[in-house]
Amino acid sequence: MRRGLWAALTGIVAAATVLASAEVVALFVGAESSPLFAVGSLVIDLAPPGVKELTIALFGTGDKAALLTILGIVVALGAALAGYLEYRRRPLGTLVLVVFSAIAVLAVTTRENASGIAAVPTVIGMLVGVVVLNALQTRLRRWVTRAGGSRAGVSRAGVSRAEGSPAAGVRTPAASSPDAAAAAVVTGAPAASGADSVSTNEEPGVKPVSAGMPQPVNGTGTVANGLDVPARSAASGADANTRPAASGADANTRPAASVPPAASAARLARAPLERRQFLTWMVVAAAASAIAGVAARTMNAGAAVVTAARNALVLPTPAAADTAAPLAAGTDLGITNLSPVVTPAADFYRIDTALQVPQLNPDTWSLKITGMVENEVEISFADLLALPMVENYTTLTCVSNEVGGDLIGNALWLGYPIRDLLARAKPTAGADMVLSRSSDGFTAGTPLEVLQDAGRQSLLAVGMNGKPLPIEHGFPARMVVPGLYGYVSATKWVVEMKVTTFAQDMGYWTPRGWTALGPIKTSSRIDTPRPGTKQAAGTIAIAGVAWAQHIGIRGVEVQVDGGDWQAATLADAISADTWRQWVLQWDAPSGDHTIAVRATDDSGYTQTSDEAPPAPDGSSGWHTIKVSVA
Repeated sequence: MRRGLWAALTGIVAAATVLASAEVVALFVGAESSPLFAVGSLVIDLAPPGVKELTIALFGTGDKAALLTILGIVVALGAALAGYLEYRRRPLGTLVLVVFSAIAVLAVTTRENASGIAAVPTVIGMLVGVVVLNALQTRLRRWVTRAGGSRAGVSRAGVSRAEGSPAAGVRTPAASSPDAAAAAVVTGAPAASGADSVSTNEEPGVKPVSAGMPQPVNGTGTVANGLDVPARSAASGADANTRPAASGADANTRPAASVPPAASAARLARAPLERRQFLTWMVVAAAASAIAGVAARTMNAGAAVVTAARNALVLPTPAAADTAAPLAAGTDLGITNLSPVVTPAADFYRIDTALQVPQLNPDTWSLKITGMVENEVEISFADLLALPMVENYTTLTCVSNEVGGDLIGNALWLGYPIRDLLARAKPTAGADMVLSRSSDGFTAGTPLEVLQDAGRQSLLAVGMNGKPLPIEHGFPARMVVPGLYGYVSATKWVVEMKVTTFAQDMGYWTPRGWTALGPIKTSSRIDTPRPGTKQAAGTIAIAGVAWAQHIGIRGVEVQVDGGDWQAATLADAISADTWRQWVLQWDAPSGDHTIAVRATDDSGYTQTSDEAPPAPDGSSGWHTIKVSVA
């Protein structure tokens, strides 16, 4: 059993060297060639919408960490299987590593804009892993063989494993386990013995040569170092094993070759040394893989260069007319546990298909406007920063947001109006959609008329809350479109805008069961009190946020225990593009209570009570919580 566990561990260490070696080579090829992240991205692409929704529901913004953890577990289990199979029957374990590597090659070479060279890190990693697996397995076999006194020290030596020779009347100790045999050599203590006992410490598929054969004894009937010593003829001194067997033995049986007693003992005595060498190789391989892998992952794809470029970036200042006015005091109610009116970048939700955050150097970044246009346009980051910038507060919402969910945030965005970029390109007649493309291959289909709307500040954003975009939120540039769910508008790390039609092209999520158009639904949420909490009797602030981007919130109502709807107090609105805080002071009696909320937007539409899941066009229903008051 222990040998199987050690064999499994050799597979895990070998797999670690595959990944670490691939990460090191990916430093020179590109981050997109990292096998683990490529496989993860492939899983995201192939996952059915229901699986995606379940993952987000269970893990929220930690969905990518959860996916990587699951992938890590799968890789570890597969690697353990490879190690075990390699020990039992070569080269099955090697074949398992090759199959896993082939899947990774498929993943990296089918990514957006991937070329054949993207497979190089995985292939090199596989070769290194196969070498390491075979080296570790060889060391493990040596240790097991020496410790058990099996094939090298016993079986091929023709050493007796029976209790003794009837002729000599000598009882021979037999190793009952690798540890017992090794201990017998090192300490001089006899190993466990028994009649007709046969060591099982053979390498896989190897049968003891001595099984069922006549067992020679020495001339004196003594035992050396726990092993029978081959007897020699008293008459001539010739090796008794070259003569026919004694009376009672099968004359047609070929006697085993003799091995000097000192050689057999020396082989057994090497067991502790072989064990130390095996463990040393394991530790060195594992440590080297961990250090190299972590270091390569940290440096991969010029992450340090991109971070330095972002930190050094000074954002342009917009003209006074295009600068957002300071927030009035009444826009934030200042209630404990209520979401702040402006979400800090560190707390802003992140939901996208990029398992590995793209690292785009602003010095080489550019945006192309192509497709159904009179003039194709390409601008660099320096060109973009030189354009007149606009500031606008906009609340972004993910279509995967459940009723009462937190996949929503409000920020101050700095950017250049997309309608002005499109005006340069001059879309041709018949176009009705802009297919934006991220550097990692994600696409979003946005209605052309929305992006050309003069009353809507759709931005190619470079700043967030007064600072350059965080790398994980789209640096160096992303799209921000008020009123549409992110899956059809908020492309991060954007590198292309293709003017086209909905009939001709589809965004990433449309063929996966989501609607092509994604207007945000009027919604509201209770932030405090928290669901399931116990509250002290008295006046309790029921508070939260409500949103209907590019329409505006007119009112919010709260219902307690199915009673009448009560109007909540609204915070001042920043604009129709942002959420609004609200609060209702509730004189809470003791007992268990159910609280619900609904919003009415500026068009007069009141939020429906009909419950719907996020797919295919956003969730709906009243956010309802239960609390206890004592």
